[in-house]
Amino acid sequence: MLRLDLDTALAEINEIKARYTRDRAAFVKGEHLIEILSAFGSTPQSVAEFRKVSEGLPPDPTLDFRKARNGRFCLDTGAGTAYRTEFQPFILTTEEDFVRHDSGKVRRFAEIDANTQLNPTFQALLVFKHLVVDDIEIVQRPGLDYDLDKWICTAFHTRTTTDNEHTGEPALEGVHSDGVDHTMTVLLGSENMTDDSAVTRIHDMRERNATQWYDIDPELAIGQWQHRDFLDTILIVDHERKHSVSTIMRKDPTTSAQRDMLVLFTRKLTQPGHVSHEFDSVAPHPTLPMSVDLLTPARA
Repeated sequence: MLRLDLDTALAEINEIKARYTRDRAAFVKGEHLIEILSAFGSTPQSVAEFRKVSEGLPPDPTLDFRKARNGRFCLDTGAGTAYRTEFQPFILTTEEDFVRHDSGKVRRFAEIDANTQLNPTFQALLVFKHLVVDDIEIVQRPGLDYDLDKWICTAFHTRTTTDNEHTGEPALEGVHSDGVDHTMTVLLGSENMTDDSAVTRIHDMRERNATQWYDIDPELAIGQWQHRDFLDTILIVDHERKHSVSTIMRKDPTTSAQRDMLVLFTRKLTQPGHVSHEFDSVAPHPTLPMSVDLLTPARA
């Protein structure tokens, strides 16, 4: 793979940042992202190992067609570091534009393990996203503390499957937002999917929550992308653009289809009264420690 020096990688990130700032969403090809990540510690070996981290994921607590892990990271801009925080439950509500049968339910996911979080490619992804989103002006969500120089990044590692018993829905909730400031979705792998499976559509905020992808208002559709190759990535300003994802369909109906994703939700810490405030600890994880230097925009 082509390895980039730091200055070249930062120039590439600034070009992505400009598109993201202009359009409030951006797509990055995986092969391009791999080159950028090389400037932040990712290596050919860690990329090869990262392709395999989805094996052995445990069941999701509320979706029978999905397996999942979850982990939280504090991105401390003032200190210039990102670190793993202690286990926290997860909740997302209808008031945050997420309408599903488990909206408002406290969910407890299995934790992202050391095999994933200590991979240099995973750590480089944290740095990459931070450099893209940290100082962009956005519509602020109510109940978040924008005066703090800290972010919470919740990482979801998922495998969604369609087989004889289940239909895999990457976004069962239909049109939605994720209750955060910035969403980043990264493809880790897929098998046996049809060419029209798992298309991500971007919507104007006026689109009705929970509308399924096949019922959307075309006048409120802003665009669409599809994760096809390893590390293909979409970034979305979550409180300014909604999104939906189409169903996973099988190319060969005699075997299962699956899609492995890493999704990074980044938001400011909550204020008292926010539904997630009691789950917003920034204490380091006692048994799964991890920290990585952030090349913050000021230091860059």
